[in-house]
Amino acid sequence: MTEFVREYEGNCVPRFPSYLRSNNPSLTEFQEGNLYVCLEQRLVRVQDQTVNLTAKEFDILALLIRNPKRVFTYEMIIDFVWNEDYSYYSRKAVNNHISNMRKKLKISPDVSDYIKSVAGVGYKFEYYPRTRI
Repeated sequence: MTEFVREYEGNCVPRFPSYLRSNNPSLTEFQEGNLYVCLEQRLVRVQDQTVNLTAKEFDILALLIRNPKRVFTYEMIIDFVWNEDYSYYSRKAVNNHISNMRKKLKISPDVSDYIKSVAGVGYKFEYYPRTRI
């Protein structure tokens, strides 16, 4: 039996990690402004400086980058990244990882904050495409 989760706008979608991964499976590298991410090498660079993310931080970033502008609820992030039930982890865990990741990525004031909060719902990765490798 397939489980379903409710998307931000109320639509039900299958709860499969492959559903989330398959939105842009061919994406292996991403570059926007000063941010460069290589998903295969788990490499993140900002202004030509390597940024050391934890495994969970990188997994959250990869999820958001592969699905730009899509809002991910806290529940969806926990399900995909931790592969656990939402009740086991809290929003605080997601918020802490996002906060730490933002600090690491914001190495100077001119670096954009691509990870946007959607109040009471979750997060999305927002950018205006210019360069996509």
